[in-house]
Amino acid sequence: MSKIISVISGKGGVGKTTLVSNLGSALTKHGKSVVVIDGNVTTPNLSLHLGIPFYPVTLHDALRNNMPIESAVYNHHSGMRVIPASLSIDSMEGIDLDRMDEAISGLIGSADIVIIDSAAGLGKEAMAAMNAADDLLIVTNPDLPSVTDALKTIKIAQNSRKNVMGVVVNRVRGLKHEMSIEEIKMMLEVPIVSLVPEDLSVPKSIARKVPVVHHKPKSKSSVEFQKLALKIMGEPWRKIEKRAWWERLFFWTD
Repeated sequence: MSKIISVISGKGGVGKTTLVSNLGSALTKHGKSVVVIDGNVTTPNLSLHLGIPFYPVTLHDALRNNMPIESAVYNHHSGMRVIPASLSIDSMEGIDLDRMDEAISGLIGSADIVIIDSAAGLGKEAMAAMNAADDLLIVTNPDLPSVTDALKTIKIAQNSRKNVMGVVVNRVRGLKHEMSIEEIKMMLEVPIVSLVPEDLSVPKSIARKVPVVHHKPKSKSSVEFQKLALKIMGEPWRKIEKRAWWERLFFWTD
């Protein structure tokens, strides 16, 4: 049975897409069959992170009820599969967000884990991604506006009886002006499952259109993404093995 996880935040710019691309890649590296979906139909970015910006069939086509979602699945050289959203403004015409749940249900049984990259905020797009999921991962940064919006997201999820797996605190620098982990825990009242440190390797990996878990597998952020993947799998952390030859071929580094 496939597990469907939506990555949600009440605020834009906290790192949802980075988390989705790297969590999907890390789960794949650890043997899981993974499909990642760009559920942000108005301002999609996942395909840009992964270097696959233009494809003939996208999530938008599935939401128009004129193609099965399986037609929009593409193999990525990381090993995971990707359902991109269209970058065209014209593609918005005729889509039905209420079909998100039904469309994504077509993937059940075809992958171990399906991860949806939600739109920012708490509008109809985000709610469609939330409703399509079994479990939610909430992403925030360690500042009061981000955590406040994360709290709103958690409350809406709980009112909708959705399971919140936990919170990923992204871009942690350990500076005095940041909210402490204890303050975030007290405010959100759900488990913090990952603390991803600020890492220059991440923007470099985005510029090169390669998930950081492949671009710099031993970087601070990469290690944390891989720990989160193993936590979701219910397995203990294990030391990163030497990079395989095919990774050196496809995922070049500095």
